[in-house]
Amino acid sequence: MTLTPQPTTLTANAHGIRHMEFRALGTHCSIKFRQHDDQKALTFAAAALGWLGRFEAKFSRYQAQSLLSKINAAAGHDWISVDEEMDHLLTLADDLYRRTEGILDPTMLPLLQVWDWKKAHQQLPKTSEIQAALGLTGWEKVERRPGAVRLPQAGMGLDFGGFGKEYAVDYIARMARQSGISDALIDLGRDIYALGGNGNHPFWHVGIEDGQQPGHCWGGLAVTDHAVSASGDYARHFSHNGIRYGHILDPRTGWPVANGMRAVTVIAPSCLEAGAYSTAVFVLGAQPGLHLATLARSVEVCVQSDSGIDGTRGFGKFLVKAA
Repeated sequence: MTLTPQPTTLTANAHGIRHMEFRALGTHCSIKFRQHDDQKALTFAAAALGWLGRFEAKFSRYQAQSLLSKINAAAGHDWISVDEEMDHLLTLADDLYRRTEGILDPTMLPLLQVWDWKKAHQQLPKTSEIQAALGLTGWEKVERRPGAVRLPQAGMGLDFGGFGKEYAVDYIARMARQSGISDALIDLGRDIYALGGNGNHPFWHVGIEDGQQPGHCWGGLAVTDHAVSASGDYARHFSHNGIRYGHILDPRTGWPVANGMRAVTVIAPSCLEAGAYSTAVFVLGAQPGLHLATLARSVEVCVQSDSGIDGTRGFGKFLVKAA
């Protein structure tokens, strides 16, 4: 897969910020950055998009020839050799699973397949199907040895959707720094890293979407050298027999989260952390989720539920009035 920026999108604005938009990892993406040299700007853009293309080709479960798909296809059978990069992502998956108390579980592919959103709004999966899928999940079942991984049960499957985009955001932020770029906003499907400032301020403005009124923001953040990630069911949900179902699944029950949560926004030193905790807090619910977040260093959280808005003590220092 090759992603190519449109040269016209790299024209600098009055503050010297260049902007390119594209689709990758199944979502709308945007990178804004300051680089006065045209050739260096194009070089960085090509490098970032080239890396994203290779990353998606290797780690997407939707790509039949990806390494991840090969691991899934061999479930219940063979060990699959993995390179250093895949081994690194598997180690990250293990760390995030433990830090989120099992909520961020990369083995949830069987559940995602049972909850086919194209069909579920017309006919919910059977309880027996959900239970069977739960029997195929659980990160502790994954077998690893140096240079190889195995899924021991046929039907098991890995999905890196819970942290893949976030990992990519952090990687591109490092690429920007290594390219001498001090101001950038990397946004891959609303998983964001803000580097430096927007040219007008020494920070970037990031809106906080209103979970009760999708498409509107109830506030904004002033962020620099931090990541922002949000989780919610306000954009993707359906009703069946009068009951509302969101797209975020609880790995403990196999059912969509139904705890009154509407949106979670997390600010953290890395997008990997921000994304993991936004999902975990949403699944756990307001009070248990906020408690989990307080155990993590430099992670600030804001939750919006049917009961109102709450957050960690440090979240407020990032708040600004909505633009």
